[in-house]
Amino acid sequence: MPTPFRPAWLPVLLLPGLLFTGCAKKTAAAGGPATGGQRQPVEVVQVARRDMVESLSLVGSLAPNETAQIRAEISGQVRDVLFDEGQRVTRGQVLLRIDDAELRAQLAQAEARFHLAELNLKRSEDLTQARSMSQAEADRMRSDHASAEAELQLLRVRLAKMEIKAPFDGIAGARTVSPGDYATGSTPITTIDDLTRLKVDFQVPERFTDRIRPGSAFTMRAQTPAGEIRTAGEVYFISSVIDRTTRSSQVKGYLATETSGLKPGMFANIDIVLQVRGGVLAVPEGAILTTPAGPQVVVVQDKDGGKVADFVGVQLGLRETGLVEVAPLKPGALTEQHQIVASGVGALVLYPGVKLEPRPLRPEFRIGN
Repeated sequence: MPTPFRPAWLPVLLLPGLLFTGCAKKTAAAGGPATGGQRQPVEVVQVARRDMVESLSLVGSLAPNETAQIRAEISGQVRDVLFDEGQRVTRGQVLLRIDDAELRAQLAQAEARFHLAELNLKRSEDLTQARSMSQAEADRMRSDHASAEAELQLLRVRLAKMEIKAPFDGIAGARTVSPGDYATGSTPITTIDDLTRLKVDFQVPERFTDRIRPGSAFTMRAQTPAGEIRTAGEVYFISSVIDRTTRSSQVKGYLATETSGLKPGMFANIDIVLQVRGGVLAVPEGAILTTPAGPQVVVVQDKDGGKVADFVGVQLGLRETGLVEVAPLKPGALTEQHQIVASGVGALVLYPGVKLEPRPLRPEFRIGN
């Protein structure tokens, strides 16, 4: 009884959208026993050069450009509250006055002492010129004058602090005091938030911190009642230390545009660019064959007036959604002039040299431009 024929090759089986790999020893000379010399239909795409971007997805929180908690520097009874909650205030605007009657009385005393010290200093200078006063006595008069002047300036500064002013333009928050309350340095009166632009604060794992620098671009996404808001931003601060608990570093960035609907404290998704490689060869991820010899792609080659399969080894690089950067192991083996097999049409067998019938990739499987 004759020995049954066993082909000396292992096929590559392709299903629509999927690639299963194997090794091939059969050459194209015989046309392939699996196809009987017929052309096998496959879906192909053109190898393209494009910019590939490596990005990192993180989570963060929005924060105002500036925020300040307003407190009284000098304790006292609140006399007037001169702002409304939620009101837009300007830098230097008086927000609250503390009773200053006692300080004004002290200021009047200090002004009287300073006036007397000025008169005594003038007399001492006249007497010194007439040699009727010792130099020691004249020096004491000058010291008394300087002390009275310093006391007067101190009371004027303290009196000015009885009016609490906005440190910058912003929005006043809720207030915690009313006229008649006693305010101390530990009493938070209100907060002022500058919302002219927003910041975003997020944590970057330590293995990526050396790839992020001031000026690195990112995209912020946040959900609002009106829907998702997406805007660009730029990193301006990277912490110089790594947090021992989270093994990450604090990073802050400014949002590029003022967008209505965003508020400080909101949750935000951050997509930050780590690396951009321009003009690299890119193919769909589904076109990559994983073989014992390493990653490969099936290139459509012209031979004897037809199309045949050629297996080309590649090195993989950056990845985007559905795309991967490739570089041929042999220079010139894969260029933007080549077409590669991206999907099969039904179940089929591929090996080096098999005849192909290229067809355009179906629209639902296309990725990128």
